Amino acid sequence: MPLDALCLTAVAGEVRAAVQGGKIDKIYQPTRDEVVLYIRGPAGNVRLLLSANPGHPRAHLTERNRENPEQPPMFCMLLRKHLQGARILELNQPPLERLLDFRLETLDELGDRVERRLVLEAMGRSANMLLLDGEGRIVDCTRRVDGDLTRGQRQLLPGLFYRQPPTVDKLNPFTLSPEELRLALANPLGKAWDKLLLDSFTGFSPLAARELAFRAGDDPERLAAELEKLGRAVEENNLTPYLLVREGKPVDFTFLPVLQYGPGTESIPWESFSALLDDFFSDRESAERVRQRGQDLVKSVTNARDRTARKLGNQTRELEATKNRERLRELGDILTSNLHLMERGMSTFRTMDFYDPEGGEVDIPLDPLLTPQQNAAKYYKEYNKAKTAEEMLTIQIEKGEKELEYLNSVLENIALAEGEKDLQEIRQELTETGYLRRPKTAAKRAKRVSGKPMEFRSSAGLRISVGKNNSQNDLLTTKLAYKSDIWLHTQKIHGSHVILWLEGGEADAQSLTEAAQLAAYFSQARDGSKVPVDYTPVKYVKKPAGARPGMVVYTTYQTAVVEPDAELAKKLRVK
Repeated sequence: MPLDALCLTAVAGEVRAAVQGGKIDKIYQPTRDEVVLYIRGPAGNVRLLLSANPGHPRAHLTERNRENPEQPPMFCMLLRKHLQGARILELNQPPLERLLDFRLETLDELGDRVERRLVLEAMGRSANMLLLDGEGRIVDCTRRVDGDLTRGQRQLLPGLFYRQPPTVDKLNPFTLSPEELRLALANPLGKAWDKLLLDSFTGFSPLAARELAFRAGDDPERLAAELEKLGRAVEENNLTPYLLVREGKPVDFTFLPVLQYGPGTESIPWESFSALLDDFFSDRESAERVRQRGQDLVKSVTNARDRTARKLGNQTRELEATKNRERLRELGDILTSNLHLMERGMSTFRTMDFYDPEGGEVDIPLDPLLTPQQNAAKYYKEYNKAKTAEEMLTIQIEKGEKELEYLNSVLENIALAEGEKDLQEIRQELTETGYLRRPKTAAKRAKRVSGKPMEFRSSAGLRISVGKNNSQNDLLTTKLAYKSDIWLHTQKIHGSHVILWLEGGEADAQSLTEAAQLAAYFSQARDGSKVPVDYTPVKYVKKPAGARPGMVVYTTYQTAVVEPDAELAKKLRVK
């Protein structure tokens, strides 16, 4: 859901307590619409995320590490110029508006103290982030707007004085007296209560309006009481964040427990609005960014996989046809034994089939342009051709199956990618294996990227490494791991190589189980249950000569059946 004004009010309270009076140390811009401020706050160092993404604009404290571009965007450079080292004087939010206004004090080029403002308009498709000078002029913004002066639309361009978005003609339900509130809730037109709330009052999302209406039923007095109760919570800054979970997956969030969906949707209280928003949006946005940036890879690999699968299908049918080659030899034998009865120009020769246990007759097609001897030789030639084809097709099918397995593993690796570096490493692998073309000019050739596997710590403190792609899988299994360390992989299912590092000791049962659960989670079976995971010391894992990246064989192993666990992966992850 979009961040409504009431949730933003609660977030603003958390952010204000953490950053007001603090100093901005570092500024990063991971994407076009996101800025992360590293702040030395009154209670310690914090990171503040400001997002003007039209799909989900928001602000909150964050614990997540975001991948930054090699070259900072221009807006980031501008913010560093004006705001690095600035002190945050105050954070303002117009009542029930989705707008945050940071007032800051910094030094200009001459060393004089000046004020600057950083404004986040978290308003859906119109979301924007603006840097203002001390007089309120726009220095720049993430999304410049020419506007339409004839229609009274705002212009947001450098050099213009900043004007806040026009306020909607709605009431603030928390500033009305009880009599005014009940008058506003008079419903002469008989509107649905949630629609009345949305049409009359500012600050509510459709979800919150429906929930208040659901709680009140058809009683306007109960609805007024719910609004008064909510108003007191807002005034006391006592809103509680709730994550809505359906079938084990987060679907929404709000500031009060939701009853309208019944027992199928659980309302789980969260420690803070910032933590809730960080958890709710970060994984989604990261997956979406990787999905968008990796679309070209997915398309290339999918096309190669489909092409290989079609080729395999054709070869399998051809191989099946060679199974009848013995009959070709038999027909050649029958013709050879009856050459004295055959004449040139015959198109069919009917004779006894001495290979038939019942002694029946057989009609053998002939080429009338060939001699009897040539027709017999033709059947022997086709027999030998089918015999050779079987040998070659068997080799080609085995090769194709390995190629198909490899391409499926690459698709799984793309799904596991956590950022552009991981995708670049996969691009390198596909280029080296011939699935992608090499850039023609040196200027276009990307720098070789060497990513790091994911790192975890078991409950007992043992280190666990998980490869994110085939290159990392090879590195872990064939180069870094010791022979005594434990190698884990899902059984006959594409997934990551997992190494449980023993460091000269022995694996405890809990660490082994957790490593197996990670192997199950970082595989194609992550949404399944009772996933078989093979494990064995690294010394029993071999990489065949000429094998594709990530492809290994192993013979001595044991199997554990475990449940993939996303929460365990988050808990054990080393940041």
